[in-house]
Amino acid sequence: MRVPALSLVIVAAAALAGCATDRALVASAELPADARSSPQRYVVVTVRNPVRAPALHAASTPRGYDGVAMYAAGGVARDTSRAIAADYHLREMSSWPIAPLGVHCLAYELPRDADLEAVLARLERDPRVESAQPLLTFETASNRYNDPYAKLQKNVEEMAVTEAHSVSRGVSVRVAVIDTGADLDHPDLPAHLRARNFVDNDTGEFEEDAHGTAVAGVIAAIPNNGVGIVGIAPDVRLYVYKACWRSAPTGTKAVCNSFTLAQALSAAIDERVDIINLSLAGPSDPLLTRLVDRAAAAGIIVVGAVPPDGQRHTFPTDIASVIAVDTIESGHTTPGILHAPGLDVVSLAPHGHYDFYSGSSLATAEVSGLVALLRAQSPHLSARDAQALLAQSASAAPGEMSAASPNACAALASMPRGRRCAPQ
Repeated sequence: MRVPALSLVIVAAAALAGCATDRALVASAELPADARSSPQRYVVVTVRNPVRAPALHAASTPRGYDGVAMYAAGGVARDTSRAIAADYHLREMSSWPIAPLGVHCLAYELPRDADLEAVLARLERDPRVESAQPLLTFETASNRYNDPYAKLQKNVEEMAVTEAHSVSRGVSVRVAVIDTGADLDHPDLPAHLRARNFVDNDTGEFEEDAHGTAVAGVIAAIPNNGVGIVGIAPDVRLYVYKACWRSAPTGTKAVCNSFTLAQALSAAIDERVDIINLSLAGPSDPLLTRLVDRAAAAGIIVVGAVPPDGQRHTFPTDIASVIAVDTIESGHTTPGILHAPGLDVVSLAPHGHYDFYSGSSLATAEVSGLVALLRAQSPHLSARDAQALLAQSASAAPGEMSAASPNACAALASMPRGRRCAPQ
């Protein structure tokens, strides 16, 4: 019995559809998961791929029909890519040939302590290299954050933080908040944060502390989770070190001492964090000064709050290497001090709540978050360069003498190999 031609077509199409449905979707060139979380440790390099195309004849194509092979990496390209990896101590993680450009493209992992900018500069001068660039990250063009209190974050808007997140979110930068404890179970704080208590063993008191909760929230609150607010650097690795305790049963007032602060600073140095946030002020302290100096020598950026009079005469801002921060609203214009919003800043509160806070503690946390955005783009960024970038990005309106907030987008764009923020 003959089957009509149309039936054969239907059967064939169904068979092909079944094959397509059953096939697993596998990336042709896959990067390790670490490349998603730490893209700054990878470079993308292309080398010329002079593969001689086979002669074509009627009804043939170089795309795989008629037995003609797919465009692939030739021996010259593969030899070149291996030589580059050896010369620069790179590790090839994935590669694929790009037919339209006539190149072989490779993703290399940098050595652990390599300077991304220095490696790229050398690669660009190498005649074997057709192109070299960082492994950049992009986001889908969705709307602004769905966090319900984000619209109340005038500080985030003023410092262009939302736009800056198209360039940097502080990925993998380690920030130590040396403060009171914090509500570790707050739904707007990352679950993977690390905490230590240098005051006592009271876990209940730790999670009731409001000041540290607020500071941690300003820096690292989770965006786009449908609750709360947006952190300035939400992808940082957060360390909450309790060295201060509440001076009253409720509220944000807290005190610390040389012993507890020294333990926390020492732990942060041992942990090799990138940034230490000190939203506190007190008398000059020789031991603490030595520890802050040791942190600075290790490349750690320390950000500290100035006292209410706006002067750098108390710990930690009496130390030259510390980035000193005051509120814009204070009206002070002391040279060498950064200013950030510090009036009615919405942040996290214990028991999963939210509240408004004021003071240089909040402004300091904002600047720590901004520094984390910069440090994620340049892992060896110094405190001096970070302060200069943020200071240069802050510009008051024409004719005004008052301080202005740093602009995260302007600071990121001013960096070496800086990128402009994506339009919102």
